[in-house]
Amino acid sequence: MEEKTAQPDFWTDQAAAQKILKELNSLKDKVDSVTRLEKQVRDFQELLELAMESGEEEVLQEIKDGLAGLLPDLEQLELSALLQGEFDHCNVYLAIHPGAGGTESQDWAEMLLRMYTRWTEKRGFKTEIVELLPGDEAGIKSATLRIEGENAFGYLRGEKGVHRLVRISPFDASGRRHTSFTSVDVIPEITDELKVEIRPEEIKTDTFRAGGAGGQHVNKTDSAVRLTHLPTGIVVSCQNERSQHQNREVAMKLLKAKLAQEQRREREEKLDQIKGEQKEIAWGSQIRSYVFCPYTMVKDHRTEEETGNVQAVMDGELDYFIEAFLRSKYNRAG
Repeated sequence: MEEKTAQPDFWTDQAAAQKILKELNSLKDKVDSVTRLEKQVRDFQELLELAMESGEEEVLQEIKDGLAGLLPDLEQLELSALLQGEFDHCNVYLAIHPGAGGTESQDWAEMLLRMYTRWTEKRGFKTEIVELLPGDEAGIKSATLRIEGENAFGYLRGEKGVHRLVRISPFDASGRRHTSFTSVDVIPEITDELKVEIRPEEIKTDTFRAGGAGGQHVNKTDSAVRLTHLPTGIVVSCQNERSQHQNREVAMKLLKAKLAQEQRREREEKLDQIKGEQKEIAWGSQIRSYVFCPYTMVKDHRTEEETGNVQAVMDGELDYFIEAFLRSKYNRAG
């Protein structure tokens, strides 16, 4: 049998080679997981046959406990099978924008920023702040995170929508209950091979002095970059990197992602018109409520899943809701 060898020019393009190796390792991990589970099930099956012959109750209990221990791994494989969308494997941009309500909504937006940051830390994903605009008194006016990790977009795409908070306001001297709304947008990071074409003459570039935390450097140079895509009016900005060149590169990636999202939205609208169907969940619809008072509850209005442990959710325990969405009809419909 002829032995297969690596292509002689495989390492010529280091970036492409690393990407292929990353995909190979990811596939290998999935195959290894399935193989390991299959072996463990076979072992328990053989042990069950022996236990049935001998009638030993202790062995039957051992098998029962062992199979129960396999359930978390099996559930993770099931989730992986649900992450088969065109862009599910991509890294993701997560943008947070408070609604009307001034300081109340801006504070709620910052709480959501912390929640998602905590979730990425628990997942072991890499997170960087692409854009952050502090609020006038508290909270934030907007923020964009870039989240890097396996199936990052697949896990987070169900978070897109309006998030509602009900609480006793810390900014109200009368201690009244307030309702605040913040929108979350989730955009896959589009890689160059997806061919989102942007001509230089279509971009207006502005530079400005970055604000907020970051040391003396950000306050001395006009390193922050704002790109405006003239045909669509889409505006993106980046102030996180230390050089104007780096900020422009990151902003360009975000712009490509937003343009690709817009193209997909237009395509989906055309398909909906052809089908004559009304989408069940549209941008701007309320997807989840977080109630701090008069009782504590977080409820997802699509899946009807809920929990009374609000603090755990705000500390990044989101898998309960994310997994419920992935197993729901809304995920299958998307």
